[in-house]
Amino acid sequence: MIKAVDLCKHYGSFVAVDQLSFSIKRGEVVAFLGPNGAGKSTTMKVLTGYLAPTSGQARLCGFDVVTDRVKAAAKLGYLPENGPLYPEMTPRDLLSFFGEARGLSGSAFRDRLDYVTNVCDLPELLDKTIGQCSRGQKQRIGMAQVLLHDPEVLILDEPTTGLDPNQIRHVRDLVKKLGETRTILLSTHLFQEVDAMASRVMLVSEGRMTFDGTPEEFKSKGSGHMDQAFHALTTNN
Repeated sequence: MIKAVDLCKHYGSFVAVDQLSFSIKRGEVVAFLGPNGAGKSTTMKVLTGYLAPTSGQARLCGFDVVTDRVKAAAKLGYLPENGPLYPEMTPRDLLSFFGEARGLSGSAFRDRLDYVTNVCDLPELLDKTIGQCSRGQKQRIGMAQVLLHDPEVLILDEPTTGLDPNQIRHVRDLVKKLGETRTILLSTHLFQEVDAMASRVMLVSEGRMTFDGTPEEFKSKGSGHMDQAFHALTTNN
């Protein structure tokens, strides 16, 4: 469902992503870890087609994200960290706009609108101006937009940012449920999110893959502790 082959991204002489290769199957929820500046966000932007790779290939559901970008995008739901929203719109307006852009109309759109309104807890926000919403509320609106067209692949960058503990629990449950039938790659700095949601961990440091395995295997690299494993795999100390 997600496949990267020798993926590289250079900015001049700086190598942000250095020959990453991996594949993620349907039904996997993969936590994508790494220090700040390790290449996580760049990799995710390349996978979504937002950035073109310097070399290598990225595919979503069999479609090359560069040469078949429109077909790949139809399969993808992408939630960037602090994703942009239109502050003058209401969530209803925003979702109607994106629904039309995705080719949804009539009963198909209404059914999806009802679904995302419920799973993202938006009933009381639908007709409130987005600019008046809190950070956590905006994150829920962004998640609704991501899920609107029922994508097969989800790429989520810090999906619990700005949420309160109850909302975090809700997102964890939602991601686990969605992950039963979809492919999910999520970036996070919170190890408790890895434990709560992920079936697999990929860790990058300086643009290179330094670990790919289960959460338990990851913990074993740090005497049973994720923070110690993270330190051991991302430093030379």
